[in-house]
Amino acid sequence: MNEILFFGLNENPKLIKNKPNKITKPIQFKFENENENENEKQIKQISSGNISTIFLFKNGKAIEYLKEDEKSKLSKNEIKIENLNQNENQLDQIPTINSQIISLVEDDKSIKYLIDKKEYSPDPEKIQIEENIQKVTVGSQNVAILTKEGNVFAKGKDINPNNSNEFINISSLIEDKNDRIIQDIVSGANSIYLLTSNQNVYGIGLNNNSQLGFDYQILPKTEKPILMMKNVSKIFSGNSSYFVFLLNSNQELFGCGDNGYGQLGLGESRNEIEINKLTQIQNIPKGKIIDIQCGYWQSIMLIENENENENENENPKRKLYSCGHNGFNGLGKNEDTYEFTEIKSSLFENDDNILDFSVGSYHTLILTSNSKLIGFGGNSYGQLGTGDTEYQLIPIQIKLPKLRFNENISNYHISCGENNSFLYYSSPSFSNLEEDLIKLFERKEFCDISFKTKNGEIIEAHKLILKYRLNQNEKLKEIISNKSIKESNQIFEMIYSNNSNINPKLYFEIKEIINSNEKIEETMKRIYLNEKDFIIERKEKQYKFPKLILIMRSELYRGMFLSVTKDKSNKVTDYSELSNKSFQIFEYWIYSNQIKDKIQITQQIIDEIEIGIDYFQLNQTNPNLFHLLIKKFNNQNYIQNQNQKKEKNCLIF
Repeated sequence: MNEILFFGLNENPKLIKNKPNKITKPIQFKFENENENENEKQIKQISSGNISTIFLFKNGKAIEYLKEDEKSKLSKNEIKIENLNQNENQLDQIPTINSQIISLVEDDKSIKYLIDKKEYSPDPEKIQIEENIQKVTVGSQNVAILTKEGNVFAKGKDINPNNSNEFINISSLIEDKNDRIIQDIVSGANSIYLLTSNQNVYGIGLNNNSQLGFDYQILPKTEKPILMMKNVSKIFSGNSSYFVFLLNSNQELFGCGDNGYGQLGLGESRNEIEINKLTQIQNIPKGKIIDIQCGYWQSIMLIENENENENENENPKRKLYSCGHNGFNGLGKNEDTYEFTEIKSSLFENDDNILDFSVGSYHTLILTSNSKLIGFGGNSYGQLGTGDTEYQLIPIQIKLPKLRFNENISNYHISCGENNSFLYYSSPSFSNLEEDLIKLFERKEFCDISFKTKNGEIIEAHKLILKYRLNQNEKLKEIISNKSIKESNQIFEMIYSNNSNINPKLYFEIKEIINSNEKIEETMKRIYLNEKDFIIERKEKQYKFPKLILIMRSELYRGMFLSVTKDKSNKVTDYSELSNKSFQIFEYWIYSNQIKDKIQITQQIIDEIEIGIDYFQLNQTNPNLFHLLIKKFNNQNYIQNQNQKKEKNCLIF
């Protein structure tokens, strides 16, 4: 289930063949091989910069479309990534890059990752990046890849001058061995910023505008990550930006780097060109900072304000603020501003709200809850999608083709490259039970137990999950009572997901009370067998489920149990067009994320499952079920055909 709209610069790399170099209206983007199962190409993220455009899929794979002059330099070779001081507990977590097979070689002094690099075809301008990729970022001169294991691989002339096309593990270069697990990455124009699980930020790459927080005359560049700031919650920069913002846990904002146009919002005139150390931004609009997107000489901030009418059922109002230079009309207003001031427009109606926005070098696009796409700024290549190449001084609504999933507009996202734009649908799918459990905790739905932190904040959780994940509930209350809200949330995330990498130091404290040897699948099975409190009646047969598992795995039942008009009964008559055998497949899949080995798959079952996936809305949480059934069906047919051949040969003999 994908939809990708593209507009703007369509060359080097040419993303859509047989189309002009300037695409001024949103058109559908499709991948070359449309015969592949669509569920294998569930888009998670798109990142575009000067050297490449990368599509990241929810199965952990990625496709990179390279600049033609970059592609021509690639050849078949072996890459060695040396990781001196690698943590021993990470030896079994070796990520693979570019469809390459990595083998581990150990000696007395170092650990080396040996990677066989694929030969690149002269025709397809794409390479495959596989295995456990969590996030990708592309700057003007760099590419960074964050793996699920917390490693970061990057390439670029300012990251690896010896071979700008070679990915190297930059997280392993952090001097503190206990601070090498990365949870987020952001690319600037020629720098990369790493946020570690200990909430520390490191920078690597060029420092020509002091964007790493140090005087550029003393430190013009670094090929090794350098510590910039501690206690950071978010990093903000842009693919063509030579400056950066860091937000700490107290919502205090700091910035450094190029301020030649007042884009840091410090109020200084353009005479104050470089801010060579992290400086607190004082005049921030009232409200919660949701995001800051940066262009070449402008910054756009999204602020969420508290409800003015005290109606708890309404989402808090979001507003955009901008500062910097108004060149190419990039501020959404008619003059330069050195502090963040509101972007005002009648297009932002009272009943409308901002869902997502993105900033390119000089243009900005905004998506609202009323399905409006709004834009302003530079438009030399048609990157605003207005049908022309005229700059837009103030926000203007862009005409969109009919969206396939317009009823789920909140699942659409915007990604602006330097001179092009993407609007794409990303369904809220989770690849495994661990991620489903984390989402269950984050949503705070169906919680029935609470804990108090050392500062008195309340954290809610689920009794059933804790019952089967822990062996000492009372001990957990004692631990949480001595932790901050941030530490407490990390503790619960580790309990729910069994992922110690979220915060290894904290995990050591709670290790004795976690049933750490028990897999998530086993937890779900025990809940399913012992905690059934909801009956599904169908065709004279009853199936019993725990409500908690249904909420986790099916959007249909989530809506039923958690909507304003929620059904308070413990029984429901369900979809009758499914045979009992097909329903049993759903039943087993919902709590185990697996298909029983012994079940015989028929064409009728496949047809029913395809319809049932939409009915139960499992396509949003379990995108691989249908694909796995097809694979199992084909395997069964193959084995059956082979057995028939053997029988035939035996008869002939």
